[in-house]
Amino acid sequence: MEFVVMYSLREGVDRSHVLETYPRHKAYYEAFRADGGGLVALGPFQTPDPAGGSMGIFTSREDAERFIADDPFVTKGLADPRILEWNVVRFE
Repeated sequence: MEFVVMYSLREGVDRSHVLETYPRHKAYYEAFRADGGGLVALGPFQTPDPAGGSMGIFTSREDAERFIADDPFVTKGLADPRILEWNVVRFE
């Protein structure tokens, strides 16, 4: 089982705040991954709406919760995350 963190921007968030915060978010997820944090993949959805959301895939609920706790997008009040259990079937 893996865990998916779904992000959506909070209602009324100024997009400029997202762009200002993104470099800290990127540094955060790169450090989290480098430290073996169980981050498998992440990224935004390609939609016409810049608030279309994004997701991250984690190997454990604990890693997903730990990621959310210190992610600048969350700590700055820009995004509302939720964690979903994912019974993934992989074809490799």
